[in-house]
Amino acid sequence: MNEMLIKQAADELTQAPAIDMADAPYFLLRSPQQALEAQGVRARLPSGPTASLAERVDAFFAAPRSGPRLLVGAVPFDPEQADALYQPDHVSGQPAVVRVETPTLVGDVLAEPPAQAYAGAVATAVTELQRTDSALEKVVLARSLRVTTAQPLHPRVLAARLGRDPSVATYVVPVPSEGGPGPAWLVGATPELLVSKRGERVLSHPLAGSARRSADPAEDARAAEALLASAKDHEEHRHVVEAIVEALTPLCHRVEAQPQPTLHATATMWHLGTRIHGTLKDASVSSAALVALLHPTPAVCGTPRHPALALIRQAEPVARGFYAGAVGWTDAQGDGDWYVAIRCARVQGTQVRLYAGAGIVAGSQPDLEVAETAAKFMALLTALGVHDVRPF
Repeated sequence: MNEMLIKQAADELTQAPAIDMADAPYFLLRSPQQALEAQGVRARLPSGPTASLAERVDAFFAAPRSGPRLLVGAVPFDPEQADALYQPDHVSGQPAVVRVETPTLVGDVLAEPPAQAYAGAVATAVTELQRTDSALEKVVLARSLRVTTAQPLHPRVLAARLGRDPSVATYVVPVPSEGGPGPAWLVGATPELLVSKRGERVLSHPLAGSARRSADPAEDARAAEALLASAKDHEEHRHVVEAIVEALTPLCHRVEAQPQPTLHATATMWHLGTRIHGTLKDASVSSAALVALLHPTPAVCGTPRHPALALIRQAEPVARGFYAGAVGWTDAQGDGDWYVAIRCARVQGTQVRLYAGAGIVAGSQPDLEVAETAAKFMALLTALGVHDVRPF
């Protein structure tokens, strides 16, 4: 992402036919492989915790229904909180473009918590991880930025700008409002596939271990090589892969994971990634059941899951909501695609909240984790017209 690309995207948007925001709710998921757009609400899935997702989805599709045999939406980060899925009125595979004025940022960009406080939380977590009697092996700590725009931000404009990076899956998902005017949305561009299911075939592509990219080719190559050689990042990544393989193995004839992680590049970040393939013993196991089984992975939570969740709830001053949850779809046959809801912002009117997190292990250095989260904010800040993340 750079300023020229943003201007190009904005020019394209202003030349396109206008679409009224009254079309909400609106769902978009566009990956390098496919695109799904859905408008309107025909019926809502009764909300509940992640553990009951598959049961509720099965009951929903068991009832006589007209319209698309599809549910779209989001699962929150905290598996005990309520999800937000619904059956749309209309579905297409060709997302529309929208024409609106480009918003101008006003006021300050407020870090919550500030960088210094976040570094302190990381240091506390490292102390806990280094205790010989600690059950915790890894925890992911997040922070956020609160941004105000001069006019309500159109979620599809933000998604279009983020979608200039072809390596990510962009998404727009309606989420529950939290007071204030207008509908609320989760808008983002994630590089991480939680799970894709087609018949008996299952695919997951977790990412963990990151480094900021550079505009200088030589420096960018050095950053990639350093990430591949980083023992700390390989340790962080190993926890994620092992957890997913362990969870899928009882359900599959076989599970195959790449022996070593490979580099995955977005416009702003390098990541370590591992593709994991499985063949289900029972093809009727749904993508909703797989989401409930896998989420939250150590890539966004930590390991073991329950101690990591407890520390996150205690250490983070701003609730994650649907950040670091999962966004996607499932159909009546149980097939579906679910992506990890990272590199995202919660948008409601003129209020925008950005999120970023970093995996903390015993060898983590607080200042480096502050820098990593600042780098992860970059794609969204650039799309919003903010080009300098150093104060945050």
